[in-house]
Amino acid sequence: MIDKQIKILQTAIAELGEIEYPLNSNKQKYGKWYGLNGVPWCAIFVSWVYHHAGYPLGKIESPLGIQYCPSALNYFKSKKALTNDPEPGDIVFFDWQLDGKYDHAGIYLQDNQDKLTFMAIEGNTAIGNDSNGGEVMIRQRRYKNAVFVHP
Repeated sequence: MIDKQIKILQTAIAELGEIEYPLNSNKQKYGKWYGLNGVPWCAIFVSWVYHHAGYPLGKIESPLGIQYCPSALNYFKSKKALTNDPEPGDIVFFDWQLDGKYDHAGIYLQDNQDKLTFMAIEGNTAIGNDSNGGEVMIRQRRYKNAVFVHP
């Protein structure tokens, strides 16, 4: 892995276990930093990680990066940043219903041996609430629900 990937993953891993407070409020340090506390924050978490790792995403939806999965993905599509060969530290967007509407974002960690699933570090997730669960976790996900971005 290159230094950029290592720093992004180290920054994300250091946040594992962070939760919103109060519970179910969408209030946490990432939204406070971004200036949008109390809103769904998976993409904001991704922006926070990239920024604090030393690789800010830049002015996409705000001066600090991304906040809304559909428009963020449209931006990356316009920049031809999508990839079918994700690398650790890349951004991943999830479409749970396979309806073309991307509901959630995270950071790609690694492929699993079954080649059908992978591991991702995600903010605002939980077992039983994939897109608004209030915690930073490592989750196992299916490739069929994912689109990858190499910013």
